[in-house]
Amino acid sequence: MVTENTRCNVLVVLGATATGKTALAVYLARELGAEIISADSRQVYRGLDIGSGKDLGEYGDIPYHLVDVASLPDEYSVFHFQKDFYASVQDIQSRSSMPLVCGGTGLYLDSVIRGYEFREVPVNPLLREELSHLSVEELAQRLLSLKQDIHNKTDLLEKPRLVRAIEIAEYIRLSDNMECSYTFERSGIRAGVLGIRFERAELRSRIQQRLDQRLEQGMVEEVASLQASGISWERLERLGLEYRFTAEFLQKKIPSFSEYRNGLYTAICQFAKRQETWFRGMERKGVRIEWVENGNRDHALSIARRMTGRHSD
Repeated sequence: MVTENTRCNVLVVLGATATGKTALAVYLARELGAEIISADSRQVYRGLDIGSGKDLGEYGDIPYHLVDVASLPDEYSVFHFQKDFYASVQDIQSRSSMPLVCGGTGLYLDSVIRGYEFREVPVNPLLREELSHLSVEELAQRLLSLKQDIHNKTDLLEKPRLVRAIEIAEYIRLSDNMECSYTFERSGIRAGVLGIRFERAELRSRIQQRLDQRLEQGMVEEVASLQASGISWERLERLGLEYRFTAEFLQKKIPSFSEYRNGLYTAICQFAKRQETWFRGMERKGVRIEWVENGNRDHALSIARRMTGRHSD
């Protein structure tokens, strides 16, 4: 039986790429009187529009949060997301609205559903100067000496990520007996989680259709414009598959459009499988996800009403 103390106060809509999360979230928000918080690691950046699938026109009059909150030269991390998320929840609840989280970035979602605790680690200029002279291989060895349980393997491949990861690991090593320097206001989050899923063949078809739409909308031109505005190729290549493949195509690292399009399609399909694996891992760790087959709106709304105790606004 759902009571005042057990019903969720934050609704989550998650799923792999191309499952129609935004459309379903907007529908539920309109039915339940909710505001949407994006949980997408690229939609936070201004300028990443087509490749990140912002689709802002879908929101209509539904308020949304954590879209276009960072500039591209900056790095926006899960720490920043969690901090901004809790502030957004408090803001939304102050208006007696329901926070509705929508996204597919597993780490962002897990960090707020299961309440990760982070230290706010300051920049260490002296350490950065020391590390600036080391190769990627030397940096990777140093990070592994400090932290052997590396979950995000991309930290071992890119110099900026390696430097920041070492900075964090060194800070934690030196301050293990200190209190966390930043305390988030968690607002007693009780998340009800809906997941959207499709049969594999249908999901691949949806991925292909959406990729072709983005190409028609000007995804290649968007990346070219970002680079012309001063964003480096290296930075663009770190912004996810669409931006990496497109940057490589524009640099002629990928020789033909067909190789670019087909390679990107295959990579996105593989990424969708990794997302599904992440969500299964969340379930193994105790997160209950109620799955909605094929994005069925009636089923999703029924579940959401049961979870939240809210009906039409």
